[in-house]
Amino acid sequence: MKKLLVVIDYQKDFVDGALGFEKAVTLEQGIYNKVNKYLENGDKVLFTYDTHFEQYPQTREGKNLPVIHCVKDTEGHKLYGKLKDFSRAENTFHNEKKGFGISPEDMIKISKEIGEDVKEIELVGVVTNICVISNVVLFQSQYREADIIVDASLCASFDDSLHHKALDVIEGLQGKVINRQ
Repeated sequence: MKKLLVVIDYQKDFVDGALGFEKAVTLEQGIYNKVNKYLENGDKVLFTYDTHFEQYPQTREGKNLPVIHCVKDTEGHKLYGKLKDFSRAENTFHNEKKGFGISPEDMIKISKEIGEDVKEIELVGVVTNICVISNVVLFQSQYREADIIVDASLCASFDDSLHHKALDVIEGLQGKVINRQ
């Protein structure tokens, strides 16, 4: 069975930078181990990067979240910690998304690169109630017959209540949530 792991926005600014939070730091080793497992099995891994530019404060998101973060070509935009090891690893793909979710155009491009015969897509990363859930919906739209799985133990939000509510919604969308605590 062809599998894909999607690591959502595990970047420095979301872990210990401008929007960092304690729970995000604790995910590093688990995400690192999961990426290694997928790659050892010959599966593919997609890393998404929240990507902003200097005009971020003038954007809709910037007006609602006035904290400059994940600006392209800054340290805060890079993968966090050990995950930097995968920046150029074989069977990894990297998408700089300019909003909460991957754009429809990029999703089509990704499905062509990775293949449309993926049967299982697992998501991990941050922030559960914003970017993780947005990408669950997008992957369900592109891969209509794939099982969509979210590893709750490797996702986090700055608000634990919203993390759990997002997991409830993901289950309501027929996503499978594993390792829920």
